[in-house]
Amino acid sequence: MTSVQNHRLPSSGNKNQPIGTNKDCINRINKSNVKHLLILASLFFIVTGFSSEGLAQDRYRSHQVLAGETVYSIAQKYKIPEAEIYRLNPDARKGIGLGSILIIPSEMIIQSGSEPVDFKRHKVRRKETLFSISQKYNITVDDIKKYNKHLYSKGLKKGEKLQIPIFPKVESTATVVTNNETNNAKAESQTHIIQAKETKYGIARKYGITIAELEAMNPDVPANFPIGSILNVPNNSVTESATIEESTFDFYEVQPKEGFFRLKVKLGLTEEEIVALNPYAKDGLKAGMILKIPKESATGLDTGRVNKINLEERINDRSRKRVAVLLPFQLRKMDRDSLELNEDLIKDNRTLRIALDFYSGVLMAAEFAKDKGISLELNAFDTEGSSNTTAGILAGNNFESMDAVIGPLLSKNVERAAGILKSDNVPVFSPLSNRNIKLTSNLFQTLPKDELLETSMIDYLKENAGDRSVLLISDNTKARQKAAIMAALPAAKTLSPREKGFLYVVDIEQKIDKTRENWVILESDDPVIISNVVGLLNGMPATYGIRLFTTDKNDSYDYHDISNVHLANLQFTFPSISKSYDYNEKNAFLTSYKNKFGVLPNRFAVRGFDVTYDVILRLASEGNVYDAIDSDLETEYIENKFRYQKKMFSGYSNQAFYILKYNEDLRFEVVK
Repeated sequence: MTSVQNHRLPSSGNKNQPIGTNKDCINRINKSNVKHLLILASLFFIVTGFSSEGLAQDRYRSHQVLAGETVYSIAQKYKIPEAEIYRLNPDARKGIGLGSILIIPSEMIIQSGSEPVDFKRHKVRRKETLFSISQKYNITVDDIKKYNKHLYSKGLKKGEKLQIPIFPKVESTATVVTNNETNNAKAESQTHIIQAKETKYGIARKYGITIAELEAMNPDVPANFPIGSILNVPNNSVTESATIEESTFDFYEVQPKEGFFRLKVKLGLTEEEIVALNPYAKDGLKAGMILKIPKESATGLDTGRVNKINLEERINDRSRKRVAVLLPFQLRKMDRDSLELNEDLIKDNRTLRIALDFYSGVLMAAEFAKDKGISLELNAFDTEGSSNTTAGILAGNNFESMDAVIGPLLSKNVERAAGILKSDNVPVFSPLSNRNIKLTSNLFQTLPKDELLETSMIDYLKENAGDRSVLLISDNTKARQKAAIMAALPAAKTLSPREKGFLYVVDIEQKIDKTRENWVILESDDPVIISNVVGLLNGMPATYGIRLFTTDKNDSYDYHDISNVHLANLQFTFPSISKSYDYNEKNAFLTSYKNKFGVLPNRFAVRGFDVTYDVILRLASEGNVYDAIDSDLETEYIENKFRYQKKMFSGYSNQAFYILKYNEDLRFEVVK
């Protein structure tokens, strides 16, 4: 693995297509582009002193699972708690197989009952408790209070700095030795056996704690909280039951900065109504609190009101921010001494080119942030595209102090990174994949999902069709989309390709209304059908007023036989996760990029800039990204915009998108 800090490296490419299209000019590599990418990769070697060693830190080792081994037997072998194996290898909770690779700590730091030999400064993060901090450093709550005496009379405050005692290291055993004093955290808790129909949200609500606090108190319990598991919980409960009437009620997790007024706007519930259902809320709301709310309130959490903001105008925290970037640079495959081999590698390795271009945008964002006076420490790591390497990087470096992590690229690696960093509440941003991923509470999906784009396009058609004639042309692979469109536009006419997979002019002519404008919706993944329909529609008289739409501009629209001129003539309109920049536009980012690298940025470089700059500005506006999230506020940059919405008991997903239309000059116009 490789760590890179604070570099300015060149990239390449020129891309004027939305990120949702597949006209990927990054694959058409010329010598100039390869030269820039070679310089970029070479700088990685020079700056990092790249090493081929596996785990960079001596504190960790890898273990390949042998036949018959279990997590318990491996823990016994290395004399470490099973919980430590699960912490470093979250997937192990689902079982381990022959040949699996586990990350194993070389030693455990445990308390010997002696005086501390040193102290470490700990900055209290959002949702942390004394118990979770004590678990993190393997000390007792009393130890923390002893060296931070104000905590005997006052509670924790986010952002305050604590003195954490560091005790002498002793050889690890299966049993952790503690002070003779009773562990305060244990004394303040009782046990709870999970019953049928109980969930972690109901249990957290019953005992008046947040999900994060409940998980911190029970690090060894599987994430799905199976029936019969024994949990550590606070001594006092605030409600009688951990279950609710599922047919009429739901749970809601209070977000940062949400008060009763905000929830009245969001849920339609007054303070009195909320307190009546949740008596413990009478003393006020706090982030992470679990509320019982009527089901009809839970269904309308998106208010629909969107306000665009400029975070550059909201900078009020210029203190040092630590951001990590995890990308598959695959430097092991590079040859330090062979330019020719490296050139071939870059030409043949699309993932490497994407990583290098994306990172060039990251670096430009860092420069822009510094120009705004924001202090930034940027750390880059080579994941090599491997889930195990990703886990090793996270285990071998101080990620708990990171303010944000961008990457990895692959969805499975993002999930693993977010799972490992969840206990430290470090936000992880998935930059380039909009596949369905498991959204943990600290995971941000930066690309809107295809389902959102489809639904939004149908809503647009429903709102704007008016008295126009609507014709839906779809094949048998789009039955679900057809049903959704017909539900929204019941008066629409329908047409399907003939048995051989194409249409004749007469087929469409019979459906066209010659007296008014015609909106044609085309739903297909078949490039032949799309080419056939686009060609026929383009050849019809202009008096028909034909305009073409789709809910899914998939890769088939980039088929060589489909003319962009024809699409422009038809004012082709579609949903997209991004727009394309105008290369003639005077833009500070485009100008700076061209001046530095000699080429205009491609879509991956722009994506790297937009995602990273948004993360940095959120940190600079509120101090942490969680407090900077408001589902009614939207930010926009070169080609992308962001409006994150917290999923119920889950992570964050981007709800911002574009509806684009081809103009006659072959440029995209934003219609929504």
